[in-house]
Amino acid sequence: MLKLSIVTMHGIASRMPERVNNFQGQSYHKLKRACLRRGVLFKDPVFPASTQSLFYKREPPPGLTWKRPKELCKDPRLFVDGISTRDLHQGSLGNCWMVAATSCLASEPSLWKKVIPDHMEQEWNPKRPNLYAGIFHFRFWRLGRWIDVVVDDRLPVSEDGVLLFCRSATPREFWSALLEKAYAKLNGCYEALEGGNTAEALIDFTGGVSEPLSLDRDALIQHSDQRRALFQMLSKAHECKALITCYIRPAEGEAVESVLDCGLVRGHAYGITAVRKVWLGEKLQRKGGKSRLFMVRMRNPWGTTDWTGAWSQGSQQWQQMGRAEREKMGLTVRDIGEFWMEFEDFCHYFTDVVVCRLAERTLLWPSSHWREVRCYGEWAPAPTTPGASPSTIVPSSHALTLGRNGGKPGGAQQRGDRKEARLGERQQDGQRDMTDKALMSQQQKKVKREHKEEGRALDAGWEAQLDKRSRCGGCINHRDTFLHNPQFMFEVRGKEEEVLICLQQEDRRIRRKHGEGENLPIGFEVLKVEVNRCSRVQCVVEQAASSVYMDSRSVTLRGALAPGRYAILPTTFLPGATGRFLLRLFSHSHLQLWELREDLPSPSLFQCCLPQPTMVTTVHLRRASGLSPPKKTAPDVYAVVRCEDDTIRTRVFKEDGNPEFNLRTIFYRRHPHTHISIELWSRGVLWDCLLGGARLQTADSERGQSQVICLRGGRSRSGSQGCIYVETSSSVCLTDL
Repeated sequence: MLKLSIVTMHGIASRMPERVNNFQGQSYHKLKRACLRRGVLFKDPVFPASTQSLFYKREPPPGLTWKRPKELCKDPRLFVDGISTRDLHQGSLGNCWMVAATSCLASEPSLWKKVIPDHMEQEWNPKRPNLYAGIFHFRFWRLGRWIDVVVDDRLPVSEDGVLLFCRSATPREFWSALLEKAYAKLNGCYEALEGGNTAEALIDFTGGVSEPLSLDRDALIQHSDQRRALFQMLSKAHECKALITCYIRPAEGEAVESVLDCGLVRGHAYGITAVRKVWLGEKLQRKGGKSRLFMVRMRNPWGTTDWTGAWSQGSQQWQQMGRAEREKMGLTVRDIGEFWMEFEDFCHYFTDVVVCRLAERTLLWPSSHWREVRCYGEWAPAPTTPGASPSTIVPSSHALTLGRNGGKPGGAQQRGDRKEARLGERQQDGQRDMTDKALMSQQQKKVKREHKEEGRALDAGWEAQLDKRSRCGGCINHRDTFLHNPQFMFEVRGKEEEVLICLQQEDRRIRRKHGEGENLPIGFEVLKVEVNRCSRVQCVVEQAASSVYMDSRSVTLRGALAPGRYAILPTTFLPGATGRFLLRLFSHSHLQLWELREDLPSPSLFQCCLPQPTMVTTVHLRRASGLSPPKKTAPDVYAVVRCEDDTIRTRVFKEDGNPEFNLRTIFYRRHPHTHISIELWSRGVLWDCLLGGARLQTADSERGQSQVICLRGGRSRSGSQGCIYVETSSSVCLTDL
């Protein structure tokens, strides 16, 4: 089973160049050259200065206008004295999630320089105003690719002449307002940014992996060891340049953005800008009785210092220390809206933390860093048969309704009842045809035909979902269709491996203006499969791990896996939902990730000349016992399983007289009447010694046949009563196991 553990990601210097795609086909450099050649300022036709770029539901405020920075101040700049978190004030849009993420971005130059490329070239040059074309570009990471978004510099301004949305504390600085405009364009309009998940914005700004953590406040308050472990994890993540945000989840009946007595705001995203262990001087130790404090520095994207508790700027603890003493201890406040609080208070109030870990794609991979492999995939219905009309497939809305009972006891019976009910309706209709045939109008006959066609369409929907060619089978609750999902395989070799798995779906926010845009509930299962499997999984034998299912852009799982071969099945929660996704696998070694497309192994060139397999058999070698005589050192043991031309060998178990092999193998057999042999060997210095063996005879069709077999031959003749525990399954249908 998957064991959860704390891991960190490190920055890497040697980066691989990544391809950048132009959003809507707009090239920044081509558009800028064209504007300079014509001597005009750029006007974006894709994202015009109009209501459609602002809102899709509500009306714009009265007196709203669009103005260029030069119309708002005499000497506009992209940056004033560099870039910092003080440059961000949220404005009238409910996008604190995005502003909080931008605040984290501003604290790390290596990150914001990716999002704001060519920042020096984009800056205003007062000495050469003829080079200004009113055009800027920003880059965001979407589904594994960096997207370059072009915007003009026309910004929405309120009736009193102030920027309507995000703005800097310095009136002539405009990077934050232009960045927000580019992000709004990427998502369809400004209103589409209202309400969101900080994890989404952090991924878009960095290409990293966002991991949401739900905090158990009661346990953290009562148990100092759990609190210390969380503090250490956040401290290490912050040291490794991870971006961290947090918020207080409103309980039932509590309003979003309602204010607590301590000044903090429910449902509002805060950024964590420092995690620090502070040692107190003798004076403070005498007063408080503590020698050290665990502290976090927070930032409110609104630019206000909400916190009124201990170590807030107006508190007794803060006031009794001079500025020099605070700076010596590291308790500095850099920007407007920042404040310090004790970590114990943090655990008392905050319910959720999002940690965005940065993982670069690099040319050189030290063993202490994460290595990423990725695969793209799609949840899609089965292809329509040649000549069939696409309308014979039930739309996804019907499929979702029908799939709800798939994983519940009696689900199949409920479907049968529904079909029988429709059949009964048709029989009654037939009787009515016989008795009232003379009186029935042509219109009534037409209505009846429509009902029958609808019944046939529903039946076709079930057939489409149960079609093994479909790749949208829903979560594991839907046993009939779960294995129809896309499947990806990787193998852990040698020793236990720490992995991080991230599933990301395509962004749908841009569809909000069309009444859609909701994320699919997604998740994934990790199945441990046979060590020699190379085709799609046909039945669930062992679940190694399960992610949560969330209607979020990404779902992440960290942990450690034992050596073996694993299949990842990314799924939507309900069958029938379609969409594209990206699966990312991170590890410290060179793991490979590939998609399983075929139901049966592809034969090699040599095997094409041989008879086709007629039976499939799985062998589960659980363990062995009694391999060492009393009062003697147990041997170093390994097992070998042989079937026809296939040979599978386990790793060596050091000095173990009762090894737990837990080895699963699968064999596609051309000669099913030949036996399968299992041999146990003792590894020696010069040569290996056979401890004993066993032969398995399998029936044409059996499920879960467990056996305990005494070893024969080898050392078993000298009195050692060794035996093996093995389970076999066989089927003449090659896609049953």
